[in-house]
Amino acid sequence: MVKENPSLQNIEAENGGATKAVRGPGRRLHGAIAHKLGMAILSGHYAPGDVLSGEVAFAEELEVSRSAYREAIQVLTAKGLVESRPKAGTRVLPRNRWNLLDPEVLAWAFAGEPDIQFVRDLFELRAIVEPAAARLAAVRRDKDDLKIMKDALSAMRRHTLATEAGRAADRDFHNAILHATRNDALLVLTASIGAAVNWTTQYKQRARALPRNPIPDHVRVYDAIAAGDPAAAAEAMGVLVDLALEDTASAMQR
Repeated sequence: MVKENPSLQNIEAENGGATKAVRGPGRRLHGAIAHKLGMAILSGHYAPGDVLSGEVAFAEELEVSRSAYREAIQVLTAKGLVESRPKAGTRVLPRNRWNLLDPEVLAWAFAGEPDIQFVRDLFELRAIVEPAAARLAAVRRDKDDLKIMKDALSAMRRHTLATEAGRAADRDFHNAILHATRNDALLVLTASIGAAVNWTTQYKQRARALPRNPIPDHVRVYDAIAAGDPAAAAEAMGVLVDLALEDTASAMQR
């Protein structure tokens, strides 16, 4: 099935106005086009198997160059969202081909109304990875790791998680734990875990303030890691992730 490219207005309406300016030179332009098409795919405007209308139609609609559209499609292809074949056009791939842990793909998913099952999937991943990472960090961390975690906690308190600065500190805290594992395979997940933490925290505050202060949960994780207690660190991180899921699910039901 061939579906026409959604207008900018339609994409903005379906995703709460969360778009970037399309106009701009070079990388900014094709990045903005990829952003809008990515949101359209993640929001379900395009279903797997749908064929996007051609580059000529899209370029004419947005009054952009065909090369900018092609570069945007290359971005989506690299993330596993679409594939392009001569004469067959650009088709949306099955969801199991999407690189859902790509930080940009996560951003597109949360720019609209994310699927609750996808949110649960993310938290299941975090519940598997982060308690184990905290356990390793409690054994392998050094003074520098603890300083980064402590500084991140201080910034979270100072700025609160309602601000970008506070959420950046939250990412720094979780990143520091993964780094403290000294496990290169886990470090590959740093950007993905950080993006999941950021977007879920930001999402659950869109309509209201956080239902509770999650910083004490982070402090308990830090205290256990600082004390070199792997079992307590894993347990504290498990509780942190479980409570974060509850908060996010509550926000999605409103």
